[in-house]
Amino acid sequence: MAAMVVEEEHAVSEVLRGLARHLNCLNEDNKATRKRALEAIKRETIDKKLSSSILQEVFATLLSPLLKCLADPMERCRETAISTITEFIRFVPHPEESLPYLIPTLTQRLGDRELQEPSEELRLSAMELLTLTVEVCGKHLAPYLNDMITILQRTIVDPFPDVKRESCKCTVKFSSSVPEHFHMQAESLVKPLMQTIAHQHSRVRVSVIEATGAVIQHGTGKNVDDVLSHLAQRLFDDSPQVRRAITLVVGDWLLHLRDRYSYFAKLIPLLLSGINDEIPEIRLQAVDLWRQVGSQWEKENEDDIKDKLDFLLTPPSHYPTGEERPGLGCRELVVRNLSKLVPAISNDLTDWLASTRIRTSQLLYVLLLHAEDHCTQHLQPVLALLYRACSDAEKDVVRNCLKAAQLLGTFVPLEILLNLLLDRVTDPTTSSHPWAPLKVMSAVLGGCSKSLLQPHLQQIASTLAQPDVCQEYQQVMYLEQLLACVDVLLQQCEADVGPVSLQLLQVLVAVQSLSTEPQLSEKALESVRLLCKVQGLPSLMELYRQHMAQLLDWLYASINSWSSYTPQRLQLHIIMVQSGPVVGEFVGQLMPLLHICLQSDKDPEMRMNFFTMLAKLLLDAKNTLDSQGHFQNESEKFVSDVLLPNLIWQAGRTAGAVRTAALSCLLAVLHGGTISPAQLLGLEQKLSPQVLSALEEDSPMARTLACRSLATMLGLIGSELHPEALNKIYPELLKRLDDSSEGVRQVALQTIGLWLSNLNKNYNAEVFSSHLEFLFQQLLLHLDDPDSSVQDQVLGVLKQGSTVHPALLKKEVVAVRDKQRSPLYCDQLLQHLGSLTN
Repeated sequence: MAAMVVEEEHAVSEVLRGLARHLNCLNEDNKATRKRALEAIKRETIDKKLSSSILQEVFATLLSPLLKCLADPMERCRETAISTITEFIRFVPHPEESLPYLIPTLTQRLGDRELQEPSEELRLSAMELLTLTVEVCGKHLAPYLNDMITILQRTIVDPFPDVKRESCKCTVKFSSSVPEHFHMQAESLVKPLMQTIAHQHSRVRVSVIEATGAVIQHGTGKNVDDVLSHLAQRLFDDSPQVRRAITLVVGDWLLHLRDRYSYFAKLIPLLLSGINDEIPEIRLQAVDLWRQVGSQWEKENEDDIKDKLDFLLTPPSHYPTGEERPGLGCRELVVRNLSKLVPAISNDLTDWLASTRIRTSQLLYVLLLHAEDHCTQHLQPVLALLYRACSDAEKDVVRNCLKAAQLLGTFVPLEILLNLLLDRVTDPTTSSHPWAPLKVMSAVLGGCSKSLLQPHLQQIASTLAQPDVCQEYQQVMYLEQLLACVDVLLQQCEADVGPVSLQLLQVLVAVQSLSTEPQLSEKALESVRLLCKVQGLPSLMELYRQHMAQLLDWLYASINSWSSYTPQRLQLHIIMVQSGPVVGEFVGQLMPLLHICLQSDKDPEMRMNFFTMLAKLLLDAKNTLDSQGHFQNESEKFVSDVLLPNLIWQAGRTAGAVRTAALSCLLAVLHGGTISPAQLLGLEQKLSPQVLSALEEDSPMARTLACRSLATMLGLIGSELHPEALNKIYPELLKRLDDSSEGVRQVALQTIGLWLSNLNKNYNAEVFSSHLEFLFQQLLLHLDDPDSSVQDQVLGVLKQGSTVHPALLKKEVVAVRDKQRSPLYCDQLLQHLGSLTN
């Protein structure tokens, strides 16, 4: 043994003797000489792979000269010195013996602002040397805690990214090497780490997060609050590696942090946010860590939750499809911290960053999935944040919040939910967006099962059908949500909606009446068809037949307040049009409504709209209003009490438009066959003066309608009219032959032809020859009209009336023949009269 020692000492002395000249050269002024000396030292020691014991002795002698070289002016010399020291530290058996010299020197070169190593690459090499030293020396570094912290504080914020990363790596290793001492100085590293956590290089951010995890884990635990906000921001990092690092660090804290129970409410959201990460690997890691956290909590609190472990293993009924129920420990952790989490969620859902709001909305869903029926205790604040969030500009936020609202419908007793929801629905002014409560309610109802929803159908449908709810707002979004509530009831309850079919139909009619968007109206009509389908009704007509009486009563209740702006007017319109022939079965109930809202003192625009609608229906009366023949019984009163008062002349363009609409309705009554000749004959004395007066209207359309009405009346009762009544008609028609409108002239001529064809044996041509003479004279004037088409039409009318008094007509034709520009038409007429004589 002694011989071996002697031999080793001899070998060491031989090595040192060989290095003596090189060591002397390290003090030379020539930098090339120093460089060659350092390279020779490395070549004669490290490169020759001496035994570890010899290296140890040699290193003890070389350490001091080599450390002095770390301050050499020549960068290459410093680089070689660092490299040589690093190799010695790696291979010597007792590197800790170098610490009293090495650590102060490294502190000078890395931690002293004035003496700091200027080269980025050499600072990196020095940091790698320090990291290696931590790895091989471990607990022996405890006395150098202050120096180490001084170095790390400086190098963590070093301008060179690789130095930052190496510093973080060194921090992680140092904290685990001397945990019993590290906690005393750990706090001083938090600030530089947080200054670096947002560095532009993702690898630096990852390293900083890992170092932060180690610093907090091995520190006093009092700095969690100082780093949480910075870590939370990194949850939205574009780099998956950064988000993965956050997940791992937070999961480790939740499992191993000494004071973790104090920080559960702050750490749980960070880990649960990883469950919704877009990268599958991160999601799986977050789920696995969360499962471990829950299992560990279960074991630590086994006595406290013993009853729940034994009896509450069965999932709730109607658990959300596709979701795996979290473990009891996970659920309990959320439940016990939910009172602290909900306010934070509410705050973050108003953040100006869309990414924050999206992540927060995802987290809300996860929390409610864990909380299950314990959501009930926090229902008001949760609903308040849902009302606000469902109006977010980001579609993902809205979608996630509505999914969360569905969970409320699944887990919370519906009677409790409805007490809060329906109050907001009936008083939407308490929300910034009136449609928000409806949107949340439709989602909540979508999460309910049929069996839970059915007992509350009457309450829900009655609320939706209230005028303040379904007739108050015209916003497209509001109407869409109202429609969504009805649709979800139809989809969830199907045939069970029978008892509330009337209320749902009222809502759907109201939506159609208020909608200004054709697509929305069509969607509402589709919902009406669905309402038929779920009840097994073959068509819309059957649905309306079932509810028409109640619908008309519903409208009649508010009829005295109707105007052109009230939705009830349009609701009646929709009901009358969509019900088709069914409306004819309820004419007796319908007519009082029409009589009231078409009185001449009612809103003119409303009357005009009603007359236009009625005109369309009456033109097809057999398939609408008169499908059962009941309207004909009411038609005489309708014309007398409704149409005639609206034909009385009043000044103003609006009044003229109403008269035009009333005339169109009158023409539809006459054309549609809903008034019998006997009824019309009884009304003739009241009706004719108003129609004849309408021939003087300013509107060409009104004059045209008046002419056509007269023509129809003549066609129905012309042969029954007294000659005196007939003689009051033709002078007014003759005036229209000079009308500015060609259309009016043509219709007037057609009507005169009908007038002539209705002169029967009761009309004594000789007695009334003066009337006929005047009529023929006026028509012959227009036989010379510049418009050949008018001439042809007048010729046809005269031929048609030639049988009334041929001699008189011949006399008048002969008298004007030579006065006209062309005798052609007169000659044709005379030829026709001659043929009659023959």
